[in-house]
Amino acid sequence: MGAQDDALLAELPQRLNEIPRRWAAATPDAVAVSEGGVTWTWHELAATVDEGAALLRRLDVRPGDRVMIVGENCTAQIALIFALAQCDAWVVNVNARLSPREIDVIREHSGARRVIYTVAVSPDAAAHAARHEAARTTLARFGEIAIGALNESCTPEPVEPDGASQVAALIYTTGTTGHPKGVMLTHRNLLFIAAVSSRLRQLRPQDCVYGVLPISHVYGLASVMLGTLYAGAALHVVPRYSPQALIDALQDDGITVLQGVPAMYARLLEFARGKWTPEKTRLRFIYAGGSPLDPTLKDEVEQFFGQTLHNGYGMTESSPTISQTRIDAPRRDTSVGQVIPGIEIRVVDKDGADVPGGEPGELWVRGPNVMKGYYHEPELTADTMRPGGWLNTGDVVRRDAGGALFVVGRTKELIIRSGFNVYPVEVEAALNSHPAVTQSAVVGREVGEGNEEVVAFVELDPTRSVSIEDLQGYLAGQLSPYKCPSEIVVMQAMPAAATGKILKGQLKQQAQDMYRARAQDKTVKDGRPR
Repeated sequence: MGAQDDALLAELPQRLNEIPRRWAAATPDAVAVSEGGVTWTWHELAATVDEGAALLRRLDVRPGDRVMIVGENCTAQIALIFALAQCDAWVVNVNARLSPREIDVIREHSGARRVIYTVAVSPDAAAHAARHEAARTTLARFGEIAIGALNESCTPEPVEPDGASQVAALIYTTGTTGHPKGVMLTHRNLLFIAAVSSRLRQLRPQDCVYGVLPISHVYGLASVMLGTLYAGAALHVVPRYSPQALIDALQDDGITVLQGVPAMYARLLEFARGKWTPEKTRLRFIYAGGSPLDPTLKDEVEQFFGQTLHNGYGMTESSPTISQTRIDAPRRDTSVGQVIPGIEIRVVDKDGADVPGGEPGELWVRGPNVMKGYYHEPELTADTMRPGGWLNTGDVVRRDAGGALFVVGRTKELIIRSGFNVYPVEVEAALNSHPAVTQSAVVGREVGEGNEEVVAFVELDPTRSVSIEDLQGYLAGQLSPYKCPSEIVVMQAMPAAATGKILKGQLKQQAQDMYRARAQDKTVKDGRPR
């Protein structure tokens, strides 16, 4: 790290809750957050954080306890996050749209002292609260919330005075199946990304940022929420994404910065086509992250907005940002940009040796953004971390001569087809370039020992007519034969997380189940015993 990076670290506060305190002192009457037509100034946000901290203490929440917030984006959730930091408790943000089983698994694994539900903005949070028999209450500033019973068996974790060691948030990365992974992110992890993100977006107090990405996800928490507020800008929070609500906000609420996932932009283009254009807005910066951005969508979004769609890359374990394109160096390709200031990377082969420039390899990262580890999972942490403090991302990247990164694919998503390597992102880019395809997801399906076939799932534009045979023929002209899907499955809607990220684990299971069902049918038709 250079002197400038050291200076940035030295400027970071020790705790998240110092953000509203700082701006309440500097600009008390400026707007900090808004939701549904209601705004809080910095003075009001700071007062609400104090009210939340007092509530938590009355609820017997102690330093080192974990407190779970089941909800969707709202001002109450933001105030609770800061209040928990003020109490030295850990926030466990969970999206209310998770299933009852997922909610219960996270509650059990985290050992949460209390669970708080933002019932005022989320019917799903209200349903979970009713299932858990949580008591509803209304507070002057928070509005209505529900509070779960005290977990007497919760053991508080040690409290560290240094924000580099003290955990601020426990973020779970599981999908709908599998073992939960609670990523421990410290105050410095999150504040470092907040500071860098605000700097790279050139945020100013005059900016108004659209906050629809779930705060329960690290992208929405660190980059959008904390990054915006760190800079003293205003955050316009929205519980759920809808294209019409976004259009209304761009027209009426003075949004200047928009961050989203590629699926969000695809839905907007599909909805707005022929009905609305963003000609009279204050929008100055648009950004996509959270999942791969294909070149066709990037081009379409840039034509629609008349400005560059910036791109970046990260993961929960890196708080999340690792690289980002720069405002002063816009790119036409789908590079995820330069590594952010203050961190180091290595691109290595399977033996951990650095690969030559331009060659693909697994990405390792080291810096103030790297997690403290997985909660109660020392073996899993050891499997992910490498000697010297390096985090193995599990992603395959290549670096061009100028240092820009391109994500080739995930190590675990690599498809081995008859001995050839197939990266899903390349097949998805080809599919998405067809005018009738709204979005796609490609997975591998086991068809024999050490062999897989390529299966593609697609959502189609209902205004266009296209057959599976048309798509197969189109891909034959775009890809090598071994990369072409053995099967293309049309979906009405992809299974997706609250962020809009496609849940490929579910699709992979669906593809495998389809294969097994056909094999079983063939066995029956052939007259062989089951």
